[in-house]
Amino acid sequence: MKKKLITAGAIVFWLAVWQIAAMAVGKSLLLASPAEVIQRLFELIPDAKFLPSVLFSTGKIMLGFAAGMTVGILLAVLAGRHFFFEKIFAPLITTVKAIPVASFTILALIWITSANLSILITFLIAVPIAYSNIFEGIRSFDTKLTVMGKLFRVPPLRRFVGIYLSQIMPYFRSAARLAVGMCWKSGIAAEVIGTPKGSLGEKLYNAKVYLETADLFAWTLVIIILSIITEKLFLLIVDLIVKRIGNL
Repeated sequence: MKKKLITAGAIVFWLAVWQIAAMAVGKSLLLASPAEVIQRLFELIPDAKFLPSVLFSTGKIMLGFAAGMTVGILLAVLAGRHFFFEKIFAPLITTVKAIPVASFTILALIWITSANLSILITFLIAVPIAYSNIFEGIRSFDTKLTVMGKLFRVPPLRRFVGIYLSQIMPYFRSAARLAVGMCWKSGIAAEVIGTPKGSLGEKLYNAKVYLETADLFAWTLVIIILSIITEKLFLLIVDLIVKRIGNL
């Protein structure tokens, strides 16, 4: 309860700072106030195009995130078990991590349509994050537990859940938290550049073109909320799956 009160207090504090800054500027075109943004948000939600835009961008970004996490984990498992694959994957992962999102996006537009652009970009963002975290988790395995499991003839499924999965989960959760936020940032950035019709990125781009500052802040708030919701929901599903496996 105390933590929730502190969190709420921090939010109120920064909203007050935002309001004071908006009043000091005195021009909504430059900085919209929290009240104006909230008002505009409630005007956007009932719009017929709001939900389709949310579903369009969320679906594309989460698809890229899921694919990237899956591939990153598979590559990390290979690299963790075989030194050869570690050396083969290292230059690829380093390159993908170093190339700017804008460069990826512009190059990708040559290969694919703007409608699928955010899938590819979020995939490329998620792969190195998942790979690095899971690989680090595999390298930190306590080999004594593995030997003990085999020595006491623990069933394979219980050994997998109790020894391997329990050790790798903190690294996986860390990767998922980081990847979800980065995927939303990179995915929306890709949509702003490619401006696929009916996307959240298109809404941000139009708000910038028409100097609709309140709309820009309102759509940004929507994206932040979606990022938080998808992160919490994904980790909840993962925890439920792990718990179900553990009860088998």
